Amino acid sequence: MPINPLAEELNAIIRRGNPHVMAMLSKIGRRLYFPKGILSQSAEARQKAYDKFNATIGIATENLRTMCLPTVMSYLNDEKLRPSDALTYASSFGIPGLRQLWRELLYEKNASLSGKAVSLPVVTSGITHGIAVFAEMFLDPDDIAIFPDKMWGNNTLILSVRQDVEIRNYPMFAPDGGFNVEGFETAVRRAAETGRKVLVFLNFPNNPTGYTVTRGEGDRIVAILKSVAEAGANVLAVTDDAYFGLRYDDRTITESLFGRLAGLHERILAVKLDGATKELFVWGLRVGFVTYGTKVAEDPAVFYEALERKTAGCVRGMISNASHLSQSIVMKALKTPEMRQERLEKVAILKRRAEKVKAVARDPKYADAWTMYPFNSGYFMCLALKTAPAEALRVHLLDTYRVGVIATGPSDIRVAFSSVDEENIPDLFEFIYKAIKDLAGESGGGNG
Repeated sequence: MPINPLAEELNAIIRRGNPHVMAMLSKIGRRLYFPKGILSQSAEARQKAYDKFNATIGIATENLRTMCLPTVMSYLNDEKLRPSDALTYASSFGIPGLRQLWRELLYEKNASLSGKAVSLPVVTSGITHGIAVFAEMFLDPDDIAIFPDKMWGNNTLILSVRQDVEIRNYPMFAPDGGFNVEGFETAVRRAAETGRKVLVFLNFPNNPTGYTVTRGEGDRIVAILKSVAEAGANVLAVTDDAYFGLRYDDRTITESLFGRLAGLHERILAVKLDGATKELFVWGLRVGFVTYGTKVAEDPAVFYEALERKTAGCVRGMISNASHLSQSIVMKALKTPEMRQERLEKVAILKRRAEKVKAVARDPKYADAWTMYPFNSGYFMCLALKTAPAEALRVHLLDTYRVGVIATGPSDIRVAFSSVDEENIPDLFEFIYKAIKDLAGESGGGNG
């Protein structure tokens, strides 16, 4: 099947700007484009047609305003969110003002981006959708994706099940604690030996462990990827920054590794997946972003626009567009002066919970039951169980003590301290301990 001329045009721009990025696109990615058709004709009509004669857009209007049901709008504050902000279609790229604002915030929050050109973020329906968009654009069957063995399970569905990608794991933690930089390097260099592009996912704070690398560990990760690129491998470095900014230890990196990797080498394409979802505590609004950074030979704005158009074409072909209402809420919130202080207050609550978890879970009386994986950020922490099978413990906790945790492996459980108030944390771990003893036949169960 021939490639659409619009896709060919975008491919030519990307190839001129950075041929290595062109080589990293998947078969689908090379074929993607943003259609002109109805969308471009509607955009042209918005600029030139009289409002009362604009018969291009597939929404309904009334008296030149967005038609709406009063009952629906009664649940919104009509003074701040008009029907046109809430009920209409958004562009497949996302609301322009939100995209500009989010990029400005990226530069503000990531000092390493200073002086570097990156794309305008393209809006996705949450970071899960962002991963799926990235995968469709860049990954072919049998490509290799490198993850730590402590990884978010949905990556398997998105990459392995849907895209037929091979996931290779390395042990996340070194025997003496901290991030396993040596294991990471071994996995990266082995992938480079295949002659295919090297794809690494860098998820900090990590789900499920809640670990963020230290500054020294971050430096080594960046140096490894640069070394592999200098040796001739094309590197796709994806930073899954879902929990960005939720850090509780001064030794961790203070910004995304995207800032360090963007523009580092022409063979490295850094892809930042982030969103308002966790950063602004608006999980159900489903507002995520995909942003690109690399070295570009020609005008970076033209190069990045080509990537953005392919990305928006992918969004268009999947879901048409992310929610206009959600994007409008996020944009208005980001512009509100009080929002930053409100967010800092919530982060402080999570930090106190994390400190309480560390104090409680390290109590020597629990030493025979578990060890605690390192954690310093995010929503979660994990326990490595010494005797109890994780799934059996999870079920017993739920049935006997009405306590919910997640089994993430044969002997690991994830605890989301983000959803447990600080005063309830001691009882939570006491119930976990009791359940472990129950399974060992050392105590009787109860209903809490």
